[in-house]
Amino acid sequence: MATKTISLKLEAYERLKGAKIYPGESFSEVVLRASWPEYTVTAEELVTRCRERGPTFSLDELDRIDDLKRRDEPPEDKWAKR
Repeated sequence: MATKTISLKLEAYERLKGAKIYPGESFSEVVLRASWPEYTVTAEELVTRCRERGPTFSLDELDRIDDLKRRDEPPEDKWAKR
C-alpha cells in the first residue's frame, strides 16, 4: 500500500486523533470515514462571474439563493465525537 507523509498543525492532529472510533483505527481510516461537501463556488469564481456577466442574477438564480438562505444551517462538524 502506498503512503504519503503530511504535516498537520497540532490542533488538526489532536482533532484527527480524537475522531478515532476505536484505539487501533488508523488515521487513514478516520479520513476515509469523513464526508466532504459537494462542489461550491469559491469567492474567486464568484468575482470572475460578476466581472464577466455583471453583478446581476436571473430570477431562477435569485429564487435558488433565497431557498438556500432559508435552509441555511451551520455546517456539520465532521470531526465531532459521536
